[in-house]
Amino acid sequence: MRHGNQHVRPVGRRRRRAVLSALRLRILGAAAGGGLPQWNCGCPNCAAARAGEIASLTQSSLAVSGDGGGTWAVLNASPDIRAQLAAAPPLHPTGPRAVPLASVLLTNGDIDHIAGLLTLREMQGFDLFATPAILDVLAANPVFDALRPGLVVRRPVALDTPFRLAQGLEATLFAVPGKVPLYLEGEVVETGLVGEQTVGVELVGAERRVLYIPGCAAITPGLAARIEGADVLFFDGTLWADDEMIRAGLGHKTGARMGHLSISGPGGTIAALADVSIGRRVFVHMNNTNPVLRPGSAERAGAEAAGWTIGQDGLEITQ
Repeated sequence: MRHGNQHVRPVGRRRRRAVLSALRLRILGAAAGGGLPQWNCGCPNCAAARAGEIASLTQSSLAVSGDGGGTWAVLNASPDIRAQLAAAPPLHPTGPRAVPLASVLLTNGDIDHIAGLLTLREMQGFDLFATPAILDVLAANPVFDALRPGLVVRRPVALDTPFRLAQGLEATLFAVPGKVPLYLEGEVVETGLVGEQTVGVELVGAERRVLYIPGCAAITPGLAARIEGADVLFFDGTLWADDEMIRAGLGHKTGARMGHLSISGPGGTIAALADVSIGRRVFVHMNNTNPVLRPGSAERAGAEAAGWTIGQDGLEITQ
């Protein structure tokens, strides 16, 4: 692993090298857990997706390449990863057992971010990066031993320590407010934990800086400062309103109880980041109930008017 800052490129060669080592960002899945449509949900969004009236979405994942597409890292292995990789030609095999996937990185231990690892057990080597706390979650469940240690190397990563994620791509994990996975909750749940259990990712490559934060319970002054000046931000867009699922009759928990900051409202993401300088801001990890998923909705229009892109599967951004 390489630590430290990126090397400064000679000015005279900047244009050519930037083309050769373009930073490519591809949303593999833009939905929260369950996807859109969710298998057991008949809400208006899910019904519209089944009818082909709005786009279907798979569960949360992002693919990143720092060398123009020669090698890739996948951030979070969703349960839909087989279909996601099949729908992403840049990640297709280039030989009988040759794929451009170099590594997988996990931002928490939620089922929608780790279950896809079991699909990647097919005798394929790659590096698996996560904090020690997240790797402990995998170690506690022997089913993940299907990822053979001789092929899939589990690499613990300390917070706020840069490391080489893939060719031409440096990453740094940082704590964001969140909670433990649902299946690890006890009688008392703290939704604003700051530590190794929920992290964001800062990516540096091709002279660009990108942040990926698919789960976040609050935007602190320190987090806003870290986001400041990012070329691209992928951010948690789980719910439009905190009581959205309750009003829809689909659950009894608020977004805050689930560890997610809502998009709207005085304390929501749009307001909290309104004065933060960001090149491009994209919502990901959106729940199937979120009205921003409907083109033409007032909520989507409001988010877009505030400068946000509503993430879609297959959306690719090249920097």
